[in-house]
Amino acid sequence: MKYRTYPKTDVTVSEVGFGLWTTATGWWGEITDEAAVAMLREAYDAYGITLFDAADTYGNGRSEEQLAAAFDGRRDKVVYSTKFGYDFYNHAGERKGQNEIAADFSPAFVRYALEQSLKRLRTDYIDIYSIHNAHLEQVHSDELFGLLDEFKREGKILSSGVALGPAIGWLYEGIDAARTRNVTNIQMIWNLLEPFPGNEMIAAANAAGADTGYQIRVPHSSGMLEGKYTKDTVFPPTDHRSHRPRQWLLNGVKKIETLRFLESPQRTLGQAAIQWLLSEPRTMTVLPNIYDREQLREFGTAAESPPLTNDERARIEELTQTNFGIGPEQNRYKGTMTADEYAAAAPATVA
Repeated sequence: MKYRTYPKTDVTVSEVGFGLWTTATGWWGEITDEAAVAMLREAYDAYGITLFDAADTYGNGRSEEQLAAAFDGRRDKVVYSTKFGYDFYNHAGERKGQNEIAADFSPAFVRYALEQSLKRLRTDYIDIYSIHNAHLEQVHSDELFGLLDEFKREGKILSSGVALGPAIGWLYEGIDAARTRNVTNIQMIWNLLEPFPGNEMIAAANAAGADTGYQIRVPHSSGMLEGKYTKDTVFPPTDHRSHRPRQWLLNGVKKIETLRFLESPQRTLGQAAIQWLLSEPRTMTVLPNIYDREQLREFGTAAESPPLTNDERARIEELTQTNFGIGPEQNRYKGTMTADEYAAAAPATVA
């Protein structure tokens, strides 16, 4: 494993992290708490993974409880990244799939949420505390960011940031989080098959000279870049991929065939997808979807696999220009995605 340190912090994380939405939510299949704890421990002991990303709403507190059980007595060896904002305390039964439930960013609720997370994690501090699925209203809230600064002064969090989602998008939310807030961490969807809007957010952070590092989620495009799907793949009814249009599967399988040149005896396609992300210096950690030990072994060793060559990266860039030979596709984006919408929502002080 290799490690990176967030700019202007003492927070050092493994280049490959472990996201607990696969172990706590059931969206990737059901995993018992015992199995989850065993995988979390193996991730650290066998592969050197130190960054673990949870959220208070994942399993209504379950992900944080799994972390506490896994690293009781070894808290100082790992980095806890968790998120806040959703009021599952009063709306626990309302989530349908990946649809959002009511959020509350009032100071009283955010402080309550922090204290509850600390209790579940059995710790007195959180390394990275992020606004869960932030909208422009939260990114532009001086009150909210002032409260996060207060938590830092109290020693209850070491750094803060924003997590963008739940679906791909959120362009200007990500741009402003880096450009006007200079947040330590942004968590976003970014991968070989879905480079937009991640490319634009990275470029904006570079232009602003921001001290922002990135956690990359969905690095395999919901598993497509693992290279194991076929046109006949069927997902269980409870799996979130079962709700995607069939054309997503058919087109994705065709795209993957154009990327097989990235495979070698020393590197799987899934590892190559992670190496593509790690070639960006602002990428602090990549969060592959790990839900069994075979994936843990593959992704836990990805940082040690051969980096992509310049020729390989150039060929990928050529493929993206034609959408991997598929032609135009209709993509659905959420968040603030156009300049007109941004101008209406942005504060007057933002250029």
